[in-house]
Amino acid sequence: MKKEAMFYKKMKDNKVQCKLCPQFCVIGDGEWGKCRVRENESGKLYTRSYEEPASSNVDHIEKKPLYHFLPGTNSYSIGMMGCNLGCSFCQNWALSQSRAGERFSLRTPAKNIVKKAKKYKCPSISYTYSEPLVSYEYVSEIAREARKQGIKNIIVSNGFINPEPLKKISRYIDGANIDLKSISDNFYKNICKARLKPVQESLRILKKNKVWIEITNLLIPGHNDSKKEITKLVLWIKKNLGTRVPLHFTAFYPTYKFLHIPSTKIDKLIEARNIALKNGLKYVYTGNLPHNEGNITYCSKCKKALIVRSGFKMIKDKSKKGKCSCGEKIAGVWD
Repeated sequence: MKKEAMFYKKMKDNKVQCKLCPQFCVIGDGEWGKCRVRENESGKLYTRSYEEPASSNVDHIEKKPLYHFLPGTNSYSIGMMGCNLGCSFCQNWALSQSRAGERFSLRTPAKNIVKKAKKYKCPSISYTYSEPLVSYEYVSEIAREARKQGIKNIIVSNGFINPEPLKKISRYIDGANIDLKSISDNFYKNICKARLKPVQESLRILKKNKVWIEITNLLIPGHNDSKKEITKLVLWIKKNLGTRVPLHFTAFYPTYKFLHIPSTKIDKLIEARNIALKNGLKYVYTGNLPHNEGNITYCSKCKKALIVRSGFKMIKDKSKKGKCSCGEKIAGVWD
């Protein structure tokens, strides 16, 4: 279903310029933006993913991954087609690189998404699987309705969005996991067809607007996994977001256009975690490969193991609503 898009301006000859994300696509009549979601029809820009989720599921919140946001709960998760990046290593490329309408979707109004979240007793809705913010109109409508009914909203995003729309939707977003894919602008330009600075600015905006943030960094052998780059990324987080923002290092596996790149070894994830801890970050995790220590939330003061996970599931929580028995508060959202 189509709906007139927000954040664009009309130009000569029925062209429009989209202002949702830093791609600033100039789109001719009958053409689509780089996100594969927004189409120019006779000089008007339309979103084509409105009310059309291509994927939905009930997920453990830990799968997002979010480890400090309502741990142990489920999140009703939806994803639409399209993405404004072109990452060669995309692990969900069949969805992200598809044009809106190319895959099966069942029309689902915003109120029905909220009803499903309530039906499955999910205290949150996650906008995930592909890049949710290119479906801005639909996501913001669901988020507003969810907020009215006491359900929290989560975005799992690449963070490549312009400040104005991000600030506007942040009023309704409670938590976010942002992919900080690298601390190198060349990496973003050459491998993701994007830029680093807008993602960094998005992280600052979310922090300023009191949205709970966790960060994921996918380590790709030979591309963003050197000790120097990991250290630089960690120090940027520490300086700009603080030491209490959870950081998840995850393992790459060969996919999409990076079939020739080897999988990330567990030793590299452990090394990255140790670098982050050594440089002062309090909560650092290793995801999607077996590593018990990297799945545990420790008290930053007394080092007691508080929240223990196995895979994408919490199996033990010794904290008391986000507090250790020593009195130290764990950063996060607990109710």
